Amino acid sequence: MLDAEPGHDAKTQEPRLWCDDGWTARVIKNQDDDGWAVEMILDGEDEPALVGPWTMGRDKKNPKPLDSAAFYTLVKTATEVLRRHEQQLHAMLHKSLKVRTASGRLTIKLDIVPDDDNPYALLSACDEGGEQLAQVEVATSFKLNPDSATAWIANDFSKPGR
Repeated sequence: MLDAEPGHDAKTQEPRLWCDDGWTARVIKNQDDDGWAVEMILDGEDEPALVGPWTMGRDKKNPKPLDSAAFYTLVKTATEVLRRHEQQLHAMLHKSLKVRTASGRLTIKLDIVPDDDNPYALLSACDEGGEQLAQVEVATSFKLNPDSATAWIANDFSKPGR
């Protein structure tokens, strides 16, 4: 967790450190070369949401100082990075497809529950009205695709693998 630095208020505007609106931008020495980098850390987080190159100042030795425009551009970019990570995680944990059957179109969903001790997944089927017809627990490794969904439906929604 990023601790408040001694002598800094919640809002800090220094050449290499800005804290505002729940974000901290810190200009740091680039470990890979002679240049500089900037890291954006969301309050309460241990790891930066964004690390990127930072512009050299006029003397070609020191970094360009942070300013308001740069800070808010970095906040916008870091927020977008976090949003994309959340979307990617959601897509990995929640899959859905539609299957046509003699009785109508069904929505088959696979929702993975990433529990640290006992991860599992729920396979469910809903009719066109959204009413749940079946739900079974499956392994997190279950692959939801049209063939596996059709087989599950044909097997009267019995737990796959039985």
